[in-house]
Amino acid sequence: MQKKIKVLSIFGTRPEAIKMAPVIKELEKTQNMHSIVCVTAQHRQMLDQVLELFNIKPDFDLNIMKPNQNLWELTAEILLQTKNIFEQVKPDLVLVHGDTTSALASSLSAFYAKIPVGHIEAGLRTFDKYYPFPEEINRIIADYISDFHFAPTKAAVDNLLKAGIKENNIYLTGNTVIDALLHTIENYKPCPEKINIDNNLKTILVTAHRRENFGEPLKNICQALSELIERNNNIQIVFPVHLNPNVREIVYAILGNLKRVYLIEPLDYAPFAHQMKQAYIILTDSGGVQEEAPSLGKPVLVLREETERPEAIECGTVQLVGHNKEKIIALTEELLHNEQIYKKRTSVKNPYGDGFAAKRIVEIIGSKLEAN
Repeated sequence: MQKKIKVLSIFGTRPEAIKMAPVIKELEKTQNMHSIVCVTAQHRQMLDQVLELFNIKPDFDLNIMKPNQNLWELTAEILLQTKNIFEQVKPDLVLVHGDTTSALASSLSAFYAKIPVGHIEAGLRTFDKYYPFPEEINRIIADYISDFHFAPTKAAVDNLLKAGIKENNIYLTGNTVIDALLHTIENYKPCPEKINIDNNLKTILVTAHRRENFGEPLKNICQALSELIERNNNIQIVFPVHLNPNVREIVYAILGNLKRVYLIEPLDYAPFAHQMKQAYIILTDSGGVQEEAPSLGKPVLVLREETERPEAIECGTVQLVGHNKEKIIALTEELLHNEQIYKKRTSVKNPYGDGFAAKRIVEIIGSKLEAN
């Protein structure tokens, strides 16, 4: 009987779960693979929603998040707990994703245990170690530790080559978030949320959660949204507000009492995917949304000063607006009032993938580990 390849996937946040889900489901149906799942659970409630959506049952749940936990404590806890799991499972490969503290600590732990690491969404860069913080350093360290680099785009491949990663360890796969999005849109019907929105108005969907936007940047963003509502009677704003108190306090203070502004609880992934599909414009600081929206034909204004995802900017569907109030207002109103520019920005092929990234990743794992 052929020995199965043990693949241990480790992740902890909702975005990681969304992007890892297609790979895990592909591993589960591959005959010579034994898929093992460990969640660190930084985003407990939001993570569980995604696990339920994709019917993923973790084999290990570290449940590490504590109130006001800092990066030192989080990193140390993941290192110690994954050590025990590695000793128990003895995986042939550890898969990590992206730029989270889970990815950093799990890849480092696997390195200490001399277990090969595969990094999904490898090669993203802003080339500023403090922006985003701590994500830029997290992904750089994970890249240098990893043995398999699954790069979502040609630009990511180029970044890895420039960093000295060996070419035969780099694989251009596309981004698994497109796999997840297309599967979700196709298989799950939109669930009406308890918000009384007007279908005759243009909907602006907003998300904001990144650490670098806490404080004054988020205040500027919310003030821009307030002015947009005041100046444009044909729009409404739907804003699923992140659970972090640093976000909620500012958002509710500035936008809480405005008409045509719907501040709602974070959406499960399926209704959020359909909310993206129904939106006219998306304003976000999320990396995943930047990648997903072009597949739905939606223009995105990125509420960050830099992005590690330049491909959609280069092809025109995404624009960086940062947290400058006047710039946010001007570029949003340009999309609202200039039909020609809107059509140009929404007719672009998605540069991030075709929906088959997970299949490519699993095929690569199978061929390379069998060869060894």
